[in-house]
Amino acid sequence: MLGLGLSLTTGGVISSPAAILVAAFKSRVIADGGTVESPSCAKSDVKFLLDNPEPVDFTGLLNDYSGAAAAYSLRLLDNTYSGNAIKVRRASDNAEQDIAFVNNELDTASLETFAGSGDAFVTTWYDQSGNGFDVVNTTAASQPQIVSSGSTITDGGKATIDFDGSNDYLFNAGSISYNGGVSWYSVQNLDSVSNNKRIWSDDIIGVQGYNQFFSASPHKINDNGTGIKSVTINNLTASTRQLNSFNFDDSNGAYNYAIDGSNTSATQSGWTGPIDTSGTANVGIMSAGNGGQYGDGKLQELIIYPNNQATNRSGIETNINDFYSIY
Repeated sequence: MLGLGLSLTTGGVISSPAAILVAAFKSRVIADGGTVESPSCAKSDVKFLLDNPEPVDFTGLLNDYSGAAAAYSLRLLDNTYSGNAIKVRRASDNAEQDIAFVNNELDTASLETFAGSGDAFVTTWYDQSGNGFDVVNTTAASQPQIVSSGSTITDGGKATIDFDGSNDYLFNAGSISYNGGVSWYSVQNLDSVSNNKRIWSDDIIGVQGYNQFFSASPHKINDNGTGIKSVTINNLTASTRQLNSFNFDDSNGAYNYAIDGSNTSATQSGWTGPIDTSGTANVGIMSAGNGGQYGDGKLQELIIYPNNQATNRSGIETNINDFYSIY
């Protein structure tokens, strides 16, 4: 196939690639005024068509695997999403600016132009799920960093957000309602592995809902207010970029988790369910208004589903890994 994105049909049957090229060539002849001026013109038109195929329509992860409760990324996840990726603050004068996507990735050129030769920090990470669960921080001293001395911070050649482990966080996305379980997928590079470092936390005031990016095991899930169940996750490694996924079945406590596609399945004993109602969803902190246990490391993508996505795990991981080339 020539990848022209064009078709010629007869009686509803798609013609051969040669016929497709003829149809495309016909369109260019019409555009030239309806005549072929010379063989060289024809050769030029055919060469143009071969060198400039019509681009394939972009399809994002959320187009293929819809229904996320919250989705944060520095790449475009949904071809219907028309918002920005992040809002940043530059250190030189504390001015703020939204940064969008270019070619389905963060517009780092605009980001660095805005930052100048200094640093820039994330004040808002926009939710691409359509649910409006943006995470924010208006306190300059506690905003995670994305530009250092005029250059975008990267991991594996892709832009990343860096949480310092001391006081950086983005919080108060809102309340997530669960329906049959929970799944999360994250691309991370931890500076330290510790039970006191978090990136994702969905907490009820005074009660832990569940924690993602608890740098070391365990993750925790609140069992309808009757108790906090700890799920041990092994193989999280410091100073290593990893794809972390977790899928939990609310009906029976069965779960699987995978680090870089290597899957482990188990069942949480004593689970009665359902997952308790969400408080506020936060990135890099235990709960809104409750400091401590800050995230420590780089985060490029975090997607939360309000249900069990175990059957889609392999496909979701493949989509993520195809973009980030983690393993």
